[in-house]
Amino acid sequence: MTVTLHVCITCRAGETPSEGEATPGKRLHGAILDAGVPDGVAVVPVECLSACSQGCSVAISAPGRWSYVYGRLSEAHANDVVAGAAAYAAAPDGLVPWRSRPEIFRKQSLARIPPIAVVPEAAE
Repeated sequence: MTVTLHVCITCRAGETPSEGEATPGKRLHGAILDAGVPDGVAVVPVECLSACSQGCSVAISAPGRWSYVYGRLSEAHANDVVAGAAAYAAAPDGLVPWRSRPEIFRKQSLARIPPIAVVPEAAE
């Protein structure tokens, strides 16, 4: 099963990039790719995760697992994001033991979203 790591590439993290300059979010995305994406993880750039007041942000999810949104990130956190994604991919339910999480995944979580439950349609 593939884990999806969404990286907001429009995040400005309080900066106003000059024309032609990459946003902090695009720089984070590039740094994550440069750090080496773990097997079973797909890195997907997205336009916005609606966490604009929280700096650069990423979201990680997989079918049937808990999903997370992390913020207050920069390209300096790329290796920790990759390590967290690898730990998440190895956890069958998306719940990585506290001590096994990189510090940014312990302290910079913005949201934890339960797995989507498939509800049977009501009989008519």
